[in-house]
Formats: sequence, C-alpha cells, structure tokens
Amino acid sequence: MALETLSPDWEFDRVDDGSQKIHAEVQLKNYGKFLEEYTSQLRRIEDALDDSIGDVWDFNLDPIALKLLPYEQSSLLELIKTENKVLNKVITVYAALCCEIKKLKYEAETKFYNGLLFYGEGATDSSMVEGDCQIQMGRFISFLQELSCFVTRCYEVVMNVVHQLAALYISNKIAPKIIETTGVHFQTMYEHLGELLTVLLTLDEIIDNHVTLKEHWTMYKRLLKSVHHNPSKFGIQEEKLKPFEKFLLKLEGQLLDGTIFQACIEQQFDSLNGGVSVSKNSTFAEEFAHSIRSVFANVEAKLGEPSEIDQRDKYVGICGLFVLHFQIFRTIDKKFYKSLLDICKKVPAITLTANIIWFPDNFLIQKIPAAAKLLDRKSLQAIKIHRDTFLQQKAQSLTKDVQSYYVFVSSWMMKMESILSKEQRMDKFAEDLTNRCNVFIQVGFLYAYSISTIIKTTMNLYMSVQKPMTKTSVKALCRLVELLKAIEHMFYRRSMVVADSVSHITQHLQHQALNSISVAKKRVISDKKYSEQRLDVLSALVLAENTLNGPSTRQRRLIVSLALSVGTQMKTFKDEELFPLQVVMKKLDLISELRERVQTQCDCCFLYWHRAVFPIYLDDVYENAVDAARLHYMFSALRDCVPAMMHARHLESYEILLDCYDKEIMEILNEHLLDKLCKEIEKDLRLSVHTHLKLDDRNPFKVGMKDLALFFSLNPIRFFNRFIDIRAYVTHYLDKTFYNLTTVALHDWATYSEMRNLATQRYGLVMTEAHLPSQTLEQGLDVLEIMRNIHIFVSRYLYNLNNQIFIERTSNNKHLNTINIRHIANSIRTHGTGIMNTTVNFTYQFLKKKFYIFSQFMYDEHIKSRLIKDIRFFREVKDQNDHKYPFERAEKFNRGIRKLGITPEGQSYLDQFRQLISQIGNAMGYIRMIRSGGLHCSSNAIRFVPDLEDIVNFEELVKEEGLAEETLKAARHLDSVLSDHTRNSAEGTEYFKMLVDVFAPEFRRPKNIHLRNFYIIVPPLTLNFVEHSISCKEKLNKKNKIGAAFTDDGFAMGVAYILKLLDQYQEFDSLHWFQSVREKYMKEIRAVAKQQNVQSAGQDEKLLQTMNLTQKRLDVCLQEFELLYFSLSSARIFFRADKTAAEENQEKKEKEETKTSNGDLSDSTVSADPVVK
Repeated sequence: MALETLSPDWEFDRVDDGSQKIHAEVQLKNYGKFLEEYTSQLRRIEDALDDSIGDVWDFNLDPIALKLLPYEQSSLLELIKTENKVLNKVITVYAALCCEIKKLKYEAETKFYNGLLFYGEGATDSSMVEGDCQIQMGRFISFLQELSCFVTRCYEVVMNVVHQLAALYISNKIAPKIIETTGVHFQTMYEHLGELLTVLLTLDEIIDNHVTLKEHWTMYKRLLKSVHHNPSKFGIQEEKLKPFEKFLLKLEGQLLDGTIFQACIEQQFDSLNGGVSVSKNSTFAEEFAHSIRSVFANVEAKLGEPSEIDQRDKYVGICGLFVLHFQIFRTIDKKFYKSLLDICKKVPAITLTANIIWFPDNFLIQKIPAAAKLLDRKSLQAIKIHRDTFLQQKAQSLTKDVQSYYVFVSSWMMKMESILSKEQRMDKFAEDLTNRCNVFIQVGFLYAYSISTIIKTTMNLYMSVQKPMTKTSVKALCRLVELLKAIEHMFYRRSMVVADSVSHITQHLQHQALNSISVAKKRVISDKKYSEQRLDVLSALVLAENTLNGPSTRQRRLIVSLALSVGTQMKTFKDEELFPLQVVMKKLDLISELRERVQTQCDCCFLYWHRAVFPIYLDDVYENAVDAARLHYMFSALRDCVPAMMHARHLESYEILLDCYDKEIMEILNEHLLDKLCKEIEKDLRLSVHTHLKLDDRNPFKVGMKDLALFFSLNPIRFFNRFIDIRAYVTHYLDKTFYNLTTVALHDWATYSEMRNLATQRYGLVMTEAHLPSQTLEQGLDVLEIMRNIHIFVSRYLYNLNNQIFIERTSNNKHLNTINIRHIANSIRTHGTGIMNTTVNFTYQFLKKKFYIFSQFMYDEHIKSRLIKDIRFFREVKDQNDHKYPFERAEKFNRGIRKLGITPEGQSYLDQFRQLISQIGNAMGYIRMIRSGGLHCSSNAIRFVPDLEDIVNFEELVKEEGLAEETLKAARHLDSVLSDHTRNSAEGTEYFKMLVDVFAPEFRRPKNIHLRNFYIIVPPLTLNFVEHSISCKEKLNKKNKIGAAFTDDGFAMGVAYILKLLDQYQEFDSLHWFQSVREKYMKEIRAVAKQQNVQSAGQDEKLLQTMNLTQKRLDVCLQEFELLYFSLSSARIFFRADKTAAEENQEKKEKEETKTSNGDLSDSTVSADPVVK
C-alpha cells in the first residue's frame, strides 16, 4: 500500500524489490554484531571490577544505594486532623515530644557517645609529648560545651513530658479534664521518656568509665592555675580567665561528676507559680506506676528468650523511669522493685553502647538505697554470684552455641535464597508475604539480635570483671562476629528483592491493621449512646485509620500508637482482636525499619575496644586455611568503627585517629598472617626444590599438611582506602626475595627460576621474570677498595700475565671473582684519572714494607752462607759443566732449607720467600693493569673527538665570537680536558720505570751487598715454584679444590722486577739455568723411553705402568719449567732486560747531551738573525 503514495521519482524501486531486504539484513547483522561486542565489553568491565571488589563490599561506598526507610514531607499538624480539636492537640503535643526524644537519642548515639568514647585514642603513650594531654583537652572543651547544651535540652524535654502527662491525669475533681483519661494509657510516651533517661544514664556511665578523660581534665585545670599566675606569658587577658574558670567548673559539675542522670530526676517538677502540680498528683502517680508495670510486663515476658528484640534497651528505660517515679512521688512498690532486680538473674549485664556495660542491680541499689535496705543481703549476693557463673557457663557453652548458630544462619540463608528467587504466586500472595515477613524478621533479624547480644555481653563482661578469655572463647566469639556480618551481607546482597518484598509486606500489614480498626469503628458507631468519651474513641480510631492510609513512616506509626492508646478504651476491641493488632503493629515497626535495624544490630563498632582478639583470630585463620574467605567478614566488622571515629574531636583531625587505627590493624595483619604466609610459602618452595638434600621429613601423612593455596583464591579484602590482595602481597614478596638473592649469587638463577615455576604451578602465583644475567663480567672489586687493602689483594688474588687478569685464589662461594682491564677502566671512569697516581703511591708504600722483609731474609746467616757457598761452587765448576748451574745443586739447596724448619701449615722458609716474591710481582701486575685500564678509559672518552691530530682550540673560537666570560671559562676547561685525554691516550705514564728508578739506587748501594746474592737463589726458587704449581694444578681435578690454581705469574713478574732492581740479568743468564733443567729432564725422559723399549719385550705390565707414570711426571715438570721460562722472558721485556744499568746510564747521558746541544743551536740561530738581515 505504501508504494502507492511514493512520488514518480521512486518508481524504479518497484523493479529492484529485493535490494531493500538485503540492505535491511546487512544493517540488522551489523547491529547484532555491535550489540554482541558491546555486551562482551560490558562483561569484561564487570569481570575486571569483580576481581577488585571483595566478597564483602563497603556499604558506605555504594555508588547507588536503596534506602527503604519510608519518607514523606507531611508535618505532624497535617497528619493529625480530626473533627475533635482537643484530641488533635493532645496527640500533636505527645507526638512532637516523642519525635524530639528520638532526635535527641539519635544525636547522642552518633555524636556524643562516640566523641566521648574515642577521646584520648589515636595517641600511644610513647608518641605523647608533655603538653599533648592539655592540648587534646583544649580542643575538646568546645565539644563538652555542646554536650552541656544537649544535656540541658534533655532536662527540659523530660520536664515537659512529665508536665504534659501530669496535665492530662488530674487528681483534682473540681478542675475540668482535658479529655477523659479513664482506661487511656499512653504507654508509648513512657517508653520514649525511658529512652531519653537511658541516654542520660549512658552518658554518665561513659564518663564514669573514662579514666583518660578525667586525668586530662585534672591536668588541664592545673595548666589553668599556672596560666593564672602569669597570663601575659600565654597571651591571655586576665579578665577573660575568671569567666572561663567559672565555665569549666560548671562543665565539671554538670558533666564530669557523674550526676547527669541524677540532676535530671532531681529537677523541680512542681511549677512554683501555680502551674502544673506533679508530686501531689495521685492520679498521675498511679498512671505513671501502671504504665511502668505494663511496659515491664511486656518486656519481662521476652527478656532472655530467643524472640527478644529490643527488650533489654526498654528494661534500662524502665529502671530509669522507676527511679524517676520514686524521686517525684517518694513511694516505692517493693514487689515491683524485687521483680526489677530478679531480671538480673536472666540478664546479668546490659551493653549500653560500645564497651560500656551496665549492671541494673548496682544502679537500683545506688539510686534507691532506701528500698535496697528492705531486701536481704543474700538475694543481692545471689545476683553477683549468678553473674560470675554466667561467665563460666558462657565460656563452656560458647563453642556449642557457635555450632548451632552456624547451622541456623546457614539454613536461614538457604531459605532466603529460595524464597527470594522463586516467583510469587498470585493465588497464594498473602501467604507468601507472611512467609517472607517471618523469614526477614522472626528468623534473620532475631538471629542478628541474639548473636550481637551474646558477643557484646560476653566480651564486655570479661573486660569489666578483668578476667582473661580463653583462646577457644575468642575464636568462638570471632566466628559469631562473622555470622553477624554474613546476615547483614545476606540482606545487602538481596537488597533489590528485599526492597520489593518490604513494600508489599508493609501494605499487607497495614491492610490487616485497617481491617481490625474498621471492625472496632463499626462497633463504636453502632452503639447509639452519645458521650464525649465515645466521641474521643471514634475520633482516635478515625485518626488511626487515616494515618495508616499512607507510607509507613516513623511519624505515622507513632501517631497510630498514640491514637490507639485513646481508641482502645471502653472495650472497643475484644481481647482476641487487640493482641493480633498489637502483633501486626509491632511487625509493621520492624519491617518498616528493617534495613536500619539490621544495620544497627550487625554493627561491630565495639570491636575497636576488643581489637586485642584480632591477632588470635588471624593465627586461627592461618592455622585453618580451609575457610580463609571468612577474613572478608572480619574486616567488614573492623571497618564498622570508622563512621564512629569521625566524631572524635580531641585531635587536629579525625583522620589522625583513622590513620593510627589503619596502621595498627595492618601491622597486626602483616605480622600474624601475611608475613607468616610469605615465609611459609618460601620455605615450602625451597624445601621442594632441594628435596635431593633430604633436609627433613616432608611426608604429609606424618607431619600433616596445610593447603595455603586457598589464601590465593580470595578476592582482595577492602579496608579503608585500600584493597589487601594476599596473592599480590605474597607474589611481590617472593619476586623481591628471589631477585635480591639472585643478584647476590648469580649462579643460583636456575634454582630461583625453578622456585618461580613451582610457585605458579602449586599456588597459581604469576611471578615476574628477574631478567638478570647468569653471571657478571663488568662488575668487579673497585679500584678504591683494592688500593686501600692492597696487602690483602696481592695475597688473595693470582695474576695471569698473558690475559692480564687477576683471579681469586679461594672463595666461600661457588664462584671466583676476577678482575680485568674493563673493571679497572670502569672504576677509573667513576673516580677519575687522579686515582691512578694515588694507587701507584699506595703500591710504593706496600713495596717498601715487602722489600724490608726481602732484605731481612737475604741477610739471614743460614741463607747468606749457603748462597755464598753456591756462588763459589759455581765459579769452580762452571768450566766443567759447560757454564750451566747444576740441577742437583738447586735440589740440595731446597732440601737444606727444609731442614731449617717448617711452619704449622707445612711451608719451608723458601716457600714463604716464594710467596713474598709472588706478592711483589702481583703488585707490579696490578700497576700494569692500572696503566692499561687508564689507557682504555681515556681512549673510550676520546673516541668522540673527530681528529686527534687536529683538535680545535675552543677558547680562541669563543674569543673570536666575543661570547660571555662564563662561556670562555667553559671553553678553557674543555680545552684542558681534551688535551689531558689526548696526552693520556697517546702515551700513558711509565709507572714501571718510575718504580724501578725509585728502588734501584737503594738496592745497588754497597751497604745492601747481601742482596747481590739473589741471582743464585733463583734456581732453587724456580724449582720450588714448579713443584707448588704442579700440586695446585693437580688439585683442580679433585673434589676438594682448596689450594687449586692454574696460574700464578706474579712469581715471574716479581723475579724479573727484583733482578732488574739489582741489575743482575747478566749474572742470572750466566747460570744458563733453564738450559740445564731442559737437558736434565730430556736425559731422564730418554732413559725412561729406553727402559720402556727393553721392558716391552719382557712384558712386565706393572713395571710398564710405573714407567709411563714416570714419563708423564717428567713431561709435566719439563712443561712447567718451559712455561715459567716463557713467563719470565715476557716479564723481563717490561723492565728492558736487554740493557744493563751501565748501558741505561750511558743512554741517559747521551739524551741529555743531545737536548743541551739542541738548545745551544736554537740560541745561536736567534742571535745570528740580525746579521743575516
């Protein structure tokens, strides 16, 4: 049809009919794809959030929260509207007073209780400085003033309530009555008055139990006295001090002397100017007593029963009302007094708030001593005995209670889940609502109340009587705290469905109440007898009806209960009708404030005062890791005191108190759980990796096993502004530990990698790879360290001449440190080239000490005489031996030295002398390395200069450009740095020549003639060195590698250096020692080979093996001598062994002559110039 209306331009679309369909399908597909992607994106966001959100969410952080509390903007005057003006006024006045009391109670509970309770907290004795107490009290004065105003207001309200009630119940028969009060009992009013008296009583108890507050107050008063003596010092005007002192005295008298409640009940209730009479009003006295008894009857029936809801709080109010009644009317009902005291056997103590516990018997005896005298002492004693037995019984039954509550709460949670998840059936809607109401109130809320009461009473009683709790009791109470939080969380988690149900249940209950009221109303209307009383009843019922038709706010429910106090007189309701109505109204009260009441009952703010149990709890969680998830509930409970702490006024900011609390809890958590967990996991990983060492028995059937992996499946726990992620904490600890330990011992990298993999497999921890090298080359000992400890360095390290490296002799680790040119260059780059000269100076000092020992050894009579004998012997036999020093003579010298004695380590004097020469050689090797390192460093630095032959002068260029003075300085500095580097990289300092020149003259002096024998000791020394070297190399293949080494070129270096200092290269060469050694060994090798040929024919295998070993040993010895010869030849090159001292001196002289002749020549050319011109 639509096609008919198209314009002619669109006619062609009729032909292409299918294309539109295709386009539509494509668009639909795209849209579907977009939706899928968007859904998966939302899912990812949700998952990401889920990981960071704990099992128990902090309710204060809800971005969107459901408030179920009914609310409306209508005022009391708008709600209380009937034709009966007098009744309107009465109900309005009473309702307004009740609302006022509720407001005062709320203010006290949130602001004043907490302000007082937390005074002095957040500052430990150690952190308190002198004067802090006074400063805290100074900040607190304004709070006390506010409290004073609050208490005064409470007094006025109490006075007004008493006057308003007394005005209604007049005993004077002549005076006109406001309304007929026969059978009218405003029980609600007395309950509210009781609540206000409880507030005053609680304030008294808090201040009475607060030692810190009183101590600080006394100190503050002392401070004021000292200010009084010298006001100008404190910058205060004297005339201001007097009023302030008076004000403080007023505060002390009103608040701190513990008479807040007493002062309230001792007010002058009778109006002096002929107003309302109270104490003489017998009707009011009777009504007062009757109402107290009625309230008590309701309370007594349920106190200590499983169905108890708020009866304990009401009982405190009743005690307060009873004392007020006695104070006003001075009459006492002994029977009722006894009934009040009998309650103490059911309820040994009542928690007023946080850790403040109240004993009713003490209160009643103290406030009404006259009545206490009438009672026998035994009954009073029985109450105290009962209190002690209660604690003992509780300690025994706690574990059993916990188990039963565990089952109850778990089954209730299952009921909640099943009831709330199934659809409501319309045909059984009313029945379903009743079920839900029962599950919410009679089960959930009642369990919360019972558990909360057990925890508070038990913990506070123990604290009050100062008896220690057993660990079992602590664990049981902590389990109950978890259950309490589980109930709260259950309501919170299902808050959407609960909210939906609550509104339905409220309507259902209002409907039931309206039905019973309408029945009563019809009954009143049907009775045609007119009287004012009947009119009041009818008006009250109409008011109740009208008020019930609307949201179930607290104001409306209050008006209904006040209206029904009037409406139930004259038997308008039958007995069987009245009780169900009262039950319905009670249920309506509970269900309308369900969320608030659950929150109040599940509030664990009192745990702040019992936080000493937290370490024991954590130890228990650690031991029983199976249900580690309960940590969430405990932290949720510990968070409850945060809103209360915000009312602290004694510190600069409540944030200080919060930080202090946060820090304390985190320290306990770290000490008792996280650190223990980290250590245990690390230990487990280590033992698992090192199972081959068989360290201890790890059989789980024998030693047991804890599954700590459960801690890592926990969601992060929310506490203050942080999430405590146990998995992340342990992972970080292991990562840090493994990284740090790998850096210390790089060869252990494989072990730690294995432990990382095991942590991932066993505990699911995502570890970070260390990315460290398996060994290090660029980091060695620092030049500065070596320089300071050069004496230790030369004895602990071995020098390798060809590779120019030092290798550690022995080490306690699995690796040996090495030092090469790159290490030295890096150190020089760090400390600057100046360190090179300092190092040479240190080495010079070291060599001085060593040469002194060297000289002493050479001067020793035993050594000197033997050397002289050897020199003489060589001179005598050299022509016969072809000028070669005999090998046997060197061996004989070696043996002779051993006879002189050996050290406990088995070393001869010659061994020690060899070591001395090796150390001198090592020092020289180190100097060589310093020079090479310096050249290396300089060439690295200079490589950025393009042309070393043509370096521009920056100073001149700056001058040409005419730049600033600072730039000129910088250019000059750059020029000097460049010239230094160029010079250093080109030549380097001849440190060897310097060290030869400095010692040579001293060595060659006539007084040191004994040193001239050195060349003849070199053959036995080399023999000793070769033996030592062979033994060191053989140890390399053994398991015990102590003393193993493959290089020690320090000896060759030392010999070459000392021969140069003594100018004895020619003398040593004249011995032809190495030639003699080679000939000796070649001769022996040939002899062995000859013997082998002979023996191979004889086929004596054992002898053949011995021959082979002998040949091998001779080859090794010859090889070692050859290596020593090559090393010594190389070392001699450094000291210019080709020239003698005389030749060097000759060369020096020639150089100097050339210089002077060059100088003369240049002078002559200068003077000849003018002649040429």
